[in-house]
Amino acid sequence: MITLFNRKELTVTFDLNEQARIRKVLAEEGIDYTVKTVNRLNSSPFSSGSRVRTGTYGQNTEVMIEYIIYVKRAEYDRALCLIQK
Repeated sequence: MITLFNRKELTVTFDLNEQARIRKVLAEEGIDYTVKTVNRLNSSPFSSGSRVRTGTYGQNTEVMIEYIIYVKRAEYDRALCLIQK
């Protein structure tokens, strides 16, 4: 089980296809992983309502969703080697 204390950030991507490829490689090799998805267009507690006023005008929608992939610290080096192939 991956917890906050035994995980390490493997990679960050904005590309849906890239994160799917990485997840597939990790799953095929039996490496546990967790994906955190961050919607960059959501308003934050510090600037609530800013998206409501401006919508998505002027924002690059290609970097709208951020995918952060975590693995266990003990499996980090192996996972990094696998995804770089």
